[in-house]
Amino acid sequence: MADDERNSGAAAEASPLSDLATAVPDGQLRLAYQPILSLDTLQVVGVEALIRWQHPARGLVPPAEFIPVAEHSGLIVDIGAWVLLEACRQAAAWAELNPGAHELHMSVNVSARQMAPASGLVEAVQNALTQSGLDPSMLGVEVTESALTNDPEAALRVVNELKELNIQVAVDDFGTGGSTWDDLSRFPVDALKIDRSFVSGLGGSDDDAMVVRSIIDLAKDLGILTIAEGIETRGQLAALQGYGCGYGQGYLWSPGRPAADLGPTLFQSAADSGRR
Repeated sequence: MADDERNSGAAAEASPLSDLATAVPDGQLRLAYQPILSLDTLQVVGVEALIRWQHPARGLVPPAEFIPVAEHSGLIVDIGAWVLLEACRQAAAWAELNPGAHELHMSVNVSARQMAPASGLVEAVQNALTQSGLDPSMLGVEVTESALTNDPEAALRVVNELKELNIQVAVDDFGTGGSTWDDLSRFPVDALKIDRSFVSGLGGSDDDAMVVRSIIDLAKDLGILTIAEGIETRGQLAALQGYGCGYGQGYLWSPGRPAADLGPTLFQSAADSGRR
C-alpha cells in the first residue's frame, strides 16, 4: 500500500473521532425519547433516552456509526455523563410541568466502558441527580449482558453502588449474551429487556417464542420485571401479553421522538394508540 493511501485511511478514521470529541462542547448531541408502556393497561409508565448526533456537515449520524467510535476511544464516558444529565433534567422538567408525568420513569443506556470502576459512572449518576433535582427512584440505567459478565466482580460492585442510590438497573438486549440464571441471580437487577430480535419473530418463529417465554419465566423466578423491545405489530403485543410480559416499547406506539413532541397528549392517548 502506498504512503498516500495509508495517510488517506488514517485521516478517514481520525475524522469521526476528532469530530465526535467536539460534539458535547459544541452542543451537537440530542436526545430522543421512546415511550415504555404497561402491557396490562397500555398506559405510558416511562421513556428510554436515545442519543442522536446532529453533525454540522453530515446531518443526523446514526448511533450505530458513532457509538463504537466513542466506545473505542473512551469518549463514551463524557458522552454518557452528558446523556445522564440531560435525561435527568428532562424527566425533572416533565415532572414539574405535567402532573401526569410525576411518576414517569427515565431509562438511560450505559455502555460496558462506563461500567468500568475507574470510569466514574456512579459519580456521574450522582451529579445528574443533584443538578437536576430528579427523584432517584425515577431513574434507571440499562446495562448489557456483556457489561455484567465480562468482569462480574467489578460489575457487581458498580451495580451495588447504583442500587444504593435507589435507582433501577435493567439488563438490556437480554437473550443475546447467553447469561444463565446463576449469572444473573448474583446481580440485584430490577428488569430484563427482551431483545427486539426475538420479539420480531413472534408469530412466525417457534424458536423465538420459546426464547421469549423462557426469559419471562426466568424473570418471574428472579422476581423482576420484563420489558420487550421493538414491538411493531398487534400480533406481537398479543403474544407478549399472553406470555405475561409486563412492559414494552416499539413502533406500534412511537419511535424515539424529541422531548418537544412528547407531553400530556401522548401520555393520555397512549392506551388508545395501542388499540388501533
